[in-house]
Amino acid sequence: MAIVAFRSTKPYSDHITETTFRLYNNRLSYLDFERSPETDHTMTMTEPETLKQRIRTSIDRKRDDIINIGESIMDAPELGFKETQTAERVRQSFSQSRLPFEDGLALTGVKAILRGAKPGPTIALMGELDALQVPNHPRANPDTGAAHACGHNAQIAGLLGAATALSDVDIAQHIAGNIVFFAVPAEEFVEIEYRMGLVREGKTGFLTGKQELIRLGHFDDVDMAVMIHSTSPEVAEGQVGLSPSSNGFLAKSIRFLGRAAHSGAMPERGINALYAAQLALSGINAQRETFRDEDFVRVHPIITKGGDLVNIVPAEVCMETYVRAKTPEAILDASQKVDRALRGAAVAMGCQVEIDTVPGDLPLINNADLAALFRDTASQLIGDDCYREYTHAPGSTDAGDLSQIMPVLHPYMTGASGAHHQTDWCIADHEHGYVTPATTLALMAAELLMNDAAKARKILDGYSPAMKKDEYLQRQTSVFNKELFDGTK
Repeated sequence: MAIVAFRSTKPYSDHITETTFRLYNNRLSYLDFERSPETDHTMTMTEPETLKQRIRTSIDRKRDDIINIGESIMDAPELGFKETQTAERVRQSFSQSRLPFEDGLALTGVKAILRGAKPGPTIALMGELDALQVPNHPRANPDTGAAHACGHNAQIAGLLGAATALSDVDIAQHIAGNIVFFAVPAEEFVEIEYRMGLVREGKTGFLTGKQELIRLGHFDDVDMAVMIHSTSPEVAEGQVGLSPSSNGFLAKSIRFLGRAAHSGAMPERGINALYAAQLALSGINAQRETFRDEDFVRVHPIITKGGDLVNIVPAEVCMETYVRAKTPEAILDASQKVDRALRGAAVAMGCQVEIDTVPGDLPLINNADLAALFRDTASQLIGDDCYREYTHAPGSTDAGDLSQIMPVLHPYMTGASGAHHQTDWCIADHEHGYVTPATTLALMAAELLMNDAAKARKILDGYSPAMKKDEYLQRQTSVFNKELFDGTK
């Protein structure tokens, strides 16, 4: 962990001369170049519309840099908890903006902070560091199969663009509270066995980045969090939009353990683990009509190992599945039914089944007040008809975990082409994919904390968390379970 690049928050007149003032602001904002140090800058710059225009001007001047960040990260995809190159890019940007930061958080996370002149709430702007595995993607890493086929590269570009702009205009003098710029690892729930190895070795306690950052206390100083996810016209209507909620899930790794035998000469001596897995799949399918429509349950198992040799009765067959639903209670209910089907299949074939259950993401709850601010901000940038209200999203994100304990916003902006997690995905419209999210994040942070943080305080005054941090940690930790069920008895 390192803390670097201290940045002063004193007023200009307290620490720089007339000459350095002009040079400093020439770099940060050409709009102020003609002003002298005798001018009452506080009166001019605390006018909200003037300050927001300076933010937009700063981002516009940095447009090419923001796009370059997004595209260069696109060409250097890294999987979760391994995002060392991407984290280094973030550190370099924070250093250039003279933002103090911590790194190595949850292995690769980087957290910078801009402290306001007056006390107030702390707003986190977030971007996700990791890619996922899409080996056939044209810009995939040929060795790992990692590809930015979900737009996390655009999140980091937007985050760093917002950080640069807010530093440029020295917003600290005009806000009550702090702005955290948080590059977070491992949102995609991939390489489960690798991540379970990290847990067993004590290197992490959970399998996703935000879960681990919550556990380690790195969100303890944050009051609310905002991020923007990319989408495409092929996936969503409008240029920006929001689902009020999304599914959470837990994950299962399953092994059916039978007995090997010669498939042709002595099959009667074997116990076919593959048939047990097939029965389990049928049992899970038979449960589907027992899931309530309003719970949006999704169970989608796959067989990852179906046997060893064609002439040997399969003795070990492996499966994986997610169990998704709209509420924590529905997730646990569906999980119990899946386990029942797995055990029943083991009894039917007279074999054993090992069920390893781990926590995935909790359901996302988008804060309605933050959503209204996002809609207004995006409409000012793109147009009044740009915004769409989406229905509940059946996918999942670990921003859902954070949304259980604080106000969170996780909306969508177009700019991409293709479909998420597929080979045709890319950020096709650089303006809307990289630059507009940066502007939106920066303007929202300013709006929340200007005027003595009136809007942020109002949101917090009307907010009640679904669970406290301790309750959250206990719930997610309790999901970890490894069972060996013997169906031979």
